[in-house]
Amino acid sequence: MAIVTVQWFFFGFSFCFGPGNTGFGSFQFSVLNFYSTTNSVYGLLPDTVNSATIPLLTFAGYQAAFAVITPALISGAVVGRMKLLPYMLFVVLWSTLCYDPLCRWIFSPLGWLHIYGALDFAGGCVVHLSSGTSALVAALILGKRHDFGVAAIAMTNTNTAAAAAGLVWILIDAAQGTVSISGACSGIVVGLATVTPAAGYIQPGYALLMGCIGSVIVYGWLKLKARYLHFDDTLDAFSCHGMSGIVGTFCTGLFCQIDINAQGANGAFYGNPVQLWRQIAAILVTASFSAAVTAGILLPMHFTFGIKHTSADQIIGLDKTMHGESWFGPGHHAYPSKNPTNSNNAVHPGVSLAIVDTAAVPSPAQSQNQV
Repeated sequence: MAIVTVQWFFFGFSFCFGPGNTGFGSFQFSVLNFYSTTNSVYGLLPDTVNSATIPLLTFAGYQAAFAVITPALISGAVVGRMKLLPYMLFVVLWSTLCYDPLCRWIFSPLGWLHIYGALDFAGGCVVHLSSGTSALVAALILGKRHDFGVAAIAMTNTNTAAAAAGLVWILIDAAQGTVSISGACSGIVVGLATVTPAAGYIQPGYALLMGCIGSVIVYGWLKLKARYLHFDDTLDAFSCHGMSGIVGTFCTGLFCQIDINAQGANGAFYGNPVQLWRQIAAILVTASFSAAVTAGILLPMHFTFGIKHTSADQIIGLDKTMHGESWFGPGHHAYPSKNPTNSNNAVHPGVSLAIVDTAAVPSPAQSQNQV
């Protein structure tokens, strides 16, 4: 959150929404200085291109929320095994080289995909598909772990799709004999992500249908992944966000209506099949660009200074080996963060890789004696 907010302040917003061409903004809005277009240094006046009815600074703050949450979603695929400093570097590079261009192309009125007619109301491509695809690539590179009005309609549609998806997920679980809280929560997230690109362009009935479709498809994908695919996406970031973004962006091309939002378009079900192709184009561009940029950032880091924690650190737990903390109840003791077990080349002395009870891990002083 801190990294992206600072990047957004210095140049991220300017790259996304500043004056420029259809592919890239500029440095003109750097450090959120908007005098050149609004005659107000601090953006207290509207901007005719990006925010005709609200101050440009308010618009910049609103868009910052999307910029912050998107790379955070990627962390769900690599949690527990990616080193902190490489991840921080990745967030800066990914936000600049992947999120900012996609945001420019789709969210900005000047972007080429926006001009082409691709619809993404609140981030189906820019947020969910980009982060989900990047999460998949990151998980593959890191490998496995070692143990271990419009506003009203948009609000209505978002809530409806989430509820429908959560309910469908529970019913599928029940049909297989178990119902879990985590499964129900996953279903709700899938519904939210699925309806995101369509929320301001469709009727509530379609929102309910999209939630159901997204839930069934993602549930089936997770079963397929568990049985046949063996990449380690820790919190299923690609499944819950990437797949949902694909389904939602595709369905937007079917169900969107100008009668709901005059700033949108009619979909294939309303006499405009070309809109479906526009949505597919947005899916292909977002997924391929996100995958290429993510691989381009992570692979050089992976093969040079390394981005993955050792097996021993992962098994012992990063709370202890990296942060010097323990969360296993009363009587635990915090370790200094600089300890001899936290290195790329050392296995924790005297600790079997089969350890799951971290209370059995010796203190740094004991480790030194064993060495």
